[in-house]
Amino acid sequence: MIIGICGGSGSGKTTLLKRLSDKYSELKPSIFSMDNYYLPIEMQQVDENGHYNFDLPSALDEERLTQDLHLLKNGSEITVKEYHFNSPPDKHVLISLEPSELIIVEGLFLFHYAGVRQVLDYSIFVDVDPRIQLDRRLYRDQETRGYSRENIIYQWENHVSPCYQNYLLPYQGKADFRFRNDSNSEEDFERLVKEISFKFEEAKAM
Repeated sequence: MIIGICGGSGSGKTTLLKRLSDKYSELKPSIFSMDNYYLPIEMQQVDENGHYNFDLPSALDEERLTQDLHLLKNGSEITVKEYHFNSPPDKHVLISLEPSELIIVEGLFLFHYAGVRQVLDYSIFVDVDPRIQLDRRLYRDQETRGYSRENIIYQWENHVSPCYQNYLLPYQGKADFRFRNDSNSEEDFERLVKEISFKFEEAKAM
C-alpha cells in the first residue's frame, strides 16, 4: 500500500509522516521523501529579482523521482542522496530504501506529478492556517538556515504562497483525507488511522 502526504510549507507533513511511521512500525514502512530529488542549484529557476525559486515543480528531478518510486513499488531497492538544506551536493549521504508492504510518500508536488499521483493507494492533504505555516517557517529558517526575516517573507510572498495556490490547493478536494493540523489533529489522527487500517486490510484481502 502506498500512502501519500501533501501539504504546504510548515503544514506539518513531516510530523504526520513520523506519527504514521511509528504507528505502523511493525510493517517497517519505507519512507520516500520527494525532497531528496531537488536538482542542483545551478539548474534552479530564478525570479525577476534574481532569487532562486525552489517552490516550482521544475525544482525537482521529476523523471528520476517517478522512476524510483515505481521501482520501489515493484519490489526493488533504490539508492538516493539524502537531501539536507545548504549542504554541498558532494556531502549528501547515500541512503538505501527497501521495498515494504507500506510505502509513505511525502512532498509538495505529490498530486501535481501525474506519475506519482497514479501509484497512490491513499492520499492525505495536511491543512493548517497559513499564519501558522508562516510562523513555523520563520522560526525554522531563522534558527536552522540562517535566513533573515526579510528574506523569509520575500520567499513566502513570491514563491511559497504562489506554489501553494497553483500546485497544491487545486488538488485539496481530490485527496482521500483532509488532515486538519490544528485543535482537531488528535481527532483527525484517530480517524485517519482507522481509515488506513481498513484500507490496508482490504488490500491484503484482495
